[in-house]
Amino acid sequence: MPKTRTTAPAQQTAHQRTRRDHASEVAEDYVEAVADLIDRSGECRVRDLAERFGVSHVTVVRTVGRLQADGLVTTEPYKPIGLTAKGRRLAKACRERHETVYRFLLAIGVPAKVAAVDAEGLEHHVSKATLDRFRAITSRSGNS
Repeated sequence: MPKTRTTAPAQQTAHQRTRRDHASEVAEDYVEAVADLIDRSGECRVRDLAERFGVSHVTVVRTVGRLQADGLVTTEPYKPIGLTAKGRRLAKACRERHETVYRFLLAIGVPAKVAAVDAEGLEHHVSKATLDRFRAITSRSGNS
């Protein structure tokens, strides 16, 4: 398939959006994980996030500190990590976006295990217009 030619300003806009998406990926993944851990076990601790993401305790502490500064999580030393109202809204939006991408991938025949992995990356880079089309397709195919 031939590559679509775009103008320099259009390329700049696309690259800027991708950089913005990358910048928010970690925050989105973390708040989604915090919400999931709280829902599953009643609390979220640094060690839970380190295990989930395969990163060090120090990496989690630094990331959680940034999330706290951004008003997404609450935490105190030796206490569980919680979500603020803003963090809960972001986690909910991330879950919904992830589920939409996952259902779309299933609808086009991607195997479930592959769709689960691919949805993790794609969910951060899909526009609202694309998500709306994914929803329309999955609702027609019965995967909604």
